[in-house]
Amino acid sequence: MKAAEIRSTFLKFFESKGHQIVASSPVVPGDDPTLLFTNAGMNQFKDVFLGFDKRPYTRAATSQKCIRAGGKHNDLENVGYTARHHTFFEMLGNFSFGDYFKRDALKFAWELLTVHFGLPADKLWATVYAEDDEAYDIWASEIGLPKERIVRIGDNKGGRYMSDNFWMMGDTGPCGPCSEIFYDHGPEVAGGPPGSPDEDGDRYIEIWNNVFMQFNRDDAGVMHRLPKPSVDTGMGLERLAAVLQHVHSNYEIDTFVNLLAAAKGAVDAAGGGDCDKDSPSLKVIADHIRACTFTVVDGVIPGNEGRGYVLRRIARRAIRHGYKLGARRPFFHTLVAALADEMGDAYPELKRDKLRATEVLRQEEERFFQTIANGMEILESELVKLTLQTTDVAMNASRRSLTAFRPDLLRQMTQALQLSGDIAFKLHDTFGFPLDLTADVCRERGVKVDEAGFNIAMNRQREQARAKAKFKMAAGLEYDGAATAFHGYEHLVCEHSKVTAIYVDGTPVRRAQAGDDVVIVLDHTPFYAESGGQVGDTGELRSPRARVIVEDTLKIQASVHGHQSRVVEGEIELGDTLVARVDAERRARTVRNHSVTHLMHKALREVLGAHVQQKGSLVNSERTRFDFAHNAPLSDAEIARVEALVNAEILANVATRARVMAIDDAQKAGAMMLFGEKYGDEVRVLDIGTSRELCGGTHVQRTGDIGLFKIVAETGIAAGIRRVEAVTGDNALAYLQQLESAVDEVAGALKATPAEVPARVDALLDQLRALEREVTALKSRLASAQGDELLAQAVDVKGLKVLAAVLQGADAKTLRETLDKLKDKLQTAAIVLAAVEGGKVQIAAGVTADSVGRIKAGELVNFVAQQVGGKGGGKPDLAMAGGTDAAALPQALASVAGWVGGRL
Repeated sequence: MKAAEIRSTFLKFFESKGHQIVASSPVVPGDDPTLLFTNAGMNQFKDVFLGFDKRPYTRAATSQKCIRAGGKHNDLENVGYTARHHTFFEMLGNFSFGDYFKRDALKFAWELLTVHFGLPADKLWATVYAEDDEAYDIWASEIGLPKERIVRIGDNKGGRYMSDNFWMMGDTGPCGPCSEIFYDHGPEVAGGPPGSPDEDGDRYIEIWNNVFMQFNRDDAGVMHRLPKPSVDTGMGLERLAAVLQHVHSNYEIDTFVNLLAAAKGAVDAAGGGDCDKDSPSLKVIADHIRACTFTVVDGVIPGNEGRGYVLRRIARRAIRHGYKLGARRPFFHTLVAALADEMGDAYPELKRDKLRATEVLRQEEERFFQTIANGMEILESELVKLTLQTTDVAMNASRRSLTAFRPDLLRQMTQALQLSGDIAFKLHDTFGFPLDLTADVCRERGVKVDEAGFNIAMNRQREQARAKAKFKMAAGLEYDGAATAFHGYEHLVCEHSKVTAIYVDGTPVRRAQAGDDVVIVLDHTPFYAESGGQVGDTGELRSPRARVIVEDTLKIQASVHGHQSRVVEGEIELGDTLVARVDAERRARTVRNHSVTHLMHKALREVLGAHVQQKGSLVNSERTRFDFAHNAPLSDAEIARVEALVNAEILANVATRARVMAIDDAQKAGAMMLFGEKYGDEVRVLDIGTSRELCGGTHVQRTGDIGLFKIVAETGIAAGIRRVEAVTGDNALAYLQQLESAVDEVAGALKATPAEVPARVDALLDQLRALEREVTALKSRLASAQGDELLAQAVDVKGLKVLAAVLQGADAKTLRETLDKLKDKLQTAAIVLAAVEGGKVQIAAGVTADSVGRIKAGELVNFVAQQVGGKGGGKPDLAMAGGTDAAALPQALASVAGWVGGRL
């Protein structure tokens, strides 16, 4: 039975048992920023189990795409080298939300395995939690599984309820015992039954786990029975396929057989020749193309942090294994098509996004192939040095003890070999080698990596980066007073703000006077401090005896605002009460740009796809700058679509709403969160138009306050990162007026209306191209005429005609064409032609075919070029060069005959 048929049989069986078939959720959790990747079938039902969400069904079945790579599930080093480790796998699962419980769950499993999949009953074993008599009795009395094949597993993980057969969602919350089903491959395979000392062997393989959520664990660790116990089961499709296809490795099932064949073909075509079809490296590649493709299709692109970095690590590990097999050009991305053919019927998104996934992986692969050769050379060199050093030490030790060379000593020392953390970091930082890739290569040589040293080097670089990025005023300011109360969401003026700290040149002072540059801390302020990409407010502080201009507002501490200011009149003193007033016009422009950033983010995701994720932003009073993950420039049509969507939201003039709520509530409400960001227990959720995001910034009251939105620039700033710049309100109007003025100016010069400008410009370009063709033809005729005249200037040097001359009005193409004609006419010759335009020298040198054994065009052209401040090169019969010293050209050409004579 093939994998596709197994998947279909599973889902149809549970559909016949009243289950709703639910599509797999993406491998990127859309509503849980704490979870790196979807790693189990129950992830999409987590809120249902917790009671936060209700579905119109109480029974469900899925075939879930899962990725386990990174965090506590990081088994990357084992993938390709064991029979069952994968980065991507499919989890078949059936779920009951307060509907059926243990009896039905276990009977369903037994019926499906023994009747529909036809597994021999005498090959199946079960485990239960030691105290779960109910599950034990169902297996023994109702299903009829012999008691010797039912194994009770107790608390074998070092604490109460810490067991392979007791599942907990967390330290508190839903939990309960589980019952696992094992398949016995037979005595010819090594290993013992579950619970025995030899249980880690390959004979008894777990194929299905049934989790029974029947308790709620409180903070004190006390178990309370749930009023509606539930069931969560999971069965690895690949494991079951191996059993049903009578093979002992998941890499031998039909899915992998086809992918392994495609991987071998791709590697061979990329330089691998005829690589070993049983190589673990091919298994790595076949596994990793699944994880990488599904991850890209579900919205991730390679990057340097979070999910993007996990994707990069997996992809580069696969590429390195291809390189190990001999591939010397990109091959990995070509396997996307094979995967789409293999799994596209079950997961249509593979076929839908095949081209985009191929392109994303191609770009990543080409980028890594630019550095992998140099990186591998350095790594190989370091490993050779380590081995030689160890051998020398062992031999010297033998000499000192006057004994024969001891291989055992060498083996002991080799086992302790360690690549330095600094070298591993250099490979990471300079050549893009993830640490686990370096560790992979070292492991193949029996060498460990100094991970502690690597982390020290990494942290050192991060500290240096953080030090450079510190706010200009924050360093060295020590403040231990009360936090600043911020009123800027509702008010632009605070009438009674008390001065709690003053700093001059980073030093706390009691008072400051006119002319002093200061940082002032207030107990209450309407000034927004730079945060979340939004710049800090400006404005002024006033008292009866002082006026202070606030030039910027930044955070000294998380809840302390520092007003970077200049005292322009009078003096201020600790304890003074001031009127704090924000520059209202600048704030209004800034909030327009900040609010539109949220709308633009939403529109970009709608137009380009859910993989679009914010990577940085800067919002000031002039414009908004938004950096996001995307692997290609935006087309004019995509930009126009984004502008249309955003301006439609503006025209709708919907009221914005900001609410402070618990992080869990925000998550349930569907607020967009950035993976990897650290959020507090309470967050501020902003609803603006159809966008809902976490944001602590200041915003417009209604979308209509933004006025107008216009994108003014779109560029790439790093691999896989695009940047959009946009303007709003009066800035957008001014931008469009400038464009209109420029068009009017061009129209005036063309004596046309603005609407006629495109047609007139096209006509002018056509005329220009016709004239350029005419000039080229004239140059060619002129050069031909000059060439005929130059024939008489050729001199005989030891039987070789030598000609060196200036060709007036020629370009590089004309020089080459004239050179070819002169070679034909002179037959045995060495020729140098030059032209001067705009003070720059162009040189062409040619040697006839019968003379290249004596004179090389490349050497000849460089001889001339060096005299005019340039250099060049080319083939033995034709070479080109440039220079900057036109005044030296006559002498350089005059020296050609002598140089040729000296070479003959």
